[in-house]
Amino acid sequence: MPTVPVTDLEDGDFLLDVREDDEWQAGHAEGALHIPISEFVARYGELTEAAPQDGRVHVICRSGGRSAQVTMYLVQQGIDAVNVDGGMQHWHATGRPVVTDDGKPGFVL
Repeated sequence: MPTVPVTDLEDGDFLLDVREDDEWQAGHAEGALHIPISEFVARYGELTEAAPQDGRVHVICRSGGRSAQVTMYLVQQGIDAVNVDGGMQHWHATGRPVVTDDGKPGFVL
């Protein structure tokens, strides 16, 4: 499965967060699209509308398990998708900002 380390992500890369609502509300990467894995198939159209046409979708969850499942699904649909290795735990550990919906500092649940 295609995987990328957090350290390879650049500002402006399209990020899909598939964690559940309580995890998202605690803290997330600014600018990420949030579609919980439990709602992903029903809300798939939101991703196809928001994702860059010829760009890559970077899929993230807490540690990498759920995002791996979504990444495999997206690749099967012909979408250029990669799993973000280590998820939001590595995101936070590398010093990348974690924010709440109102822009205040958040945390990884």
